[in-house]
Amino acid sequence: MKTIVIDPVTRIEGHAKITIRLDDDDQVAETAFHVTQVRGFEKFCEGRPYYEMPSITARICGICPISHLLASAKACDAIMSVRIPPAAARLREALHCGQIAQSHALSFFHLSAPDLILGFDSAPERRNIFGVLEDHPDMARDGVALRKFGQQVIEGLARERIHPSWIVPGGVNAPLDPAVRERILRGLPEAKAIAARTLAFFKGVVDTFPDEIAFFGNTPTMYAGLVDAGGGLQLYDGSVRFVGADGKVAVAAMPAEEYDRFIGEATLRYSYLKAPYFKPLGYPEGIYRVGPLARLNVATHCGTPQADVEFFEYHQRFGPVVQSSFHFHYARLVEIVYALERLEALMDTPSILDTHVRARAEVNALEGVGIAEAPRGLLIHHYKVNESGAITWANLIIATGHNNLAINRSVDQVARHFIHERKLQEGVLNRVSAVVRAYDPCLSCSTHADGSYPLEISLIDADGRLLDTAHT
Repeated sequence: MKTIVIDPVTRIEGHAKITIRLDDDDQVAETAFHVTQVRGFEKFCEGRPYYEMPSITARICGICPISHLLASAKACDAIMSVRIPPAAARLREALHCGQIAQSHALSFFHLSAPDLILGFDSAPERRNIFGVLEDHPDMARDGVALRKFGQQVIEGLARERIHPSWIVPGGVNAPLDPAVRERILRGLPEAKAIAARTLAFFKGVVDTFPDEIAFFGNTPTMYAGLVDAGGGLQLYDGSVRFVGADGKVAVAAMPAEEYDRFIGEATLRYSYLKAPYFKPLGYPEGIYRVGPLARLNVATHCGTPQADVEFFEYHQRFGPVVQSSFHFHYARLVEIVYALERLEALMDTPSILDTHVRARAEVNALEGVGIAEAPRGLLIHHYKVNESGAITWANLIIATGHNNLAINRSVDQVARHFIHERKLQEGVLNRVSAVVRAYDPCLSCSTHADGSYPLEISLIDADGRLLDTAHT
């Protein structure tokens, strides 16, 4: 038995490694995706007042703190048993639209574009955002500009770009400034133009990746995502829908407070990341995916004009249920179009300037569950409190956790298709890492790195002899 270790997987948020074991005929025998860091938020939140939870749990991640703020605040709304004011709901959703745009831009332009634009087999020293800037400066600038716009939306609404305190239990803590509204509306045309030309570019090149489409996690699974009562795409509110690989609805509208009837959580001996599964099918048969690919599979439409055009073209090209995880990239771009159009619709709603934006109450329930769509998929916050409102128990199911089993299966499929030699091919191993990047996993939480990711991959035979080493 020979072992290839990719440690760390690069161009993702957080720390992970991949182990690939070869048999005596140099064929892939087994693979594993290891998440090598520990998150302790559930435990050290115990004893804190429930109303502190949005600000505390937002520190889980510096990339998508808005998603945690939203899921946490919704769980706190349930503990207070309040319905937040309509203007507050619109403002929360508008903030989330900015978050979706900036996070998806980061994933596509900064983390995945080096593979998609320069090629999976391009020189590793150039296969980064600087290589994209050199070869495709206009696209690199578009990526920076689109992410900047999303962050400016967050800063304008919430007064801070990262870890804002604007989202609170019961709503938000300040109404929308009309000047901010006008500034957002002025910036939207250029942001929408960037999204349109990036999507047009990708639609023109996607068919040049036949092997990646065929083998980047192209296996049947279930899918889960938020939809509204009419089956339309939702990012902030709505109910969770599960559909099967055949597109048939398995659960039409899962109540948030009953998520544990449908979602179980397994542990893996080789990873610190939990492995959720669809309970009615059991573990591990109940594998499902979340995130952009899943959301476009569970929804019947997006609900905004241009996004609906792109949604139906996407499904016309790839089928009613799109299975390949390579198409996370395509779905991500469609969602940017939707987020910008939805943001514009919200900003154009006169009542969004209403000044009543917060409902106030004490503890009226000893338990609350909040669910929102993070850029990477479903995010669940579940809290239990005592009569004084102190947290006695917390459970957080992160989007990447939902995808854990699917990521492992995708890594295995890519490795089995591309690796057949004793000599390591860097481009082949890059594809193994790239299938993980397609999911845009967020593993870092509140862990921060200095940006240096030295990578050494060793191929060792059954007797422990070093056969080959590659550095990137």
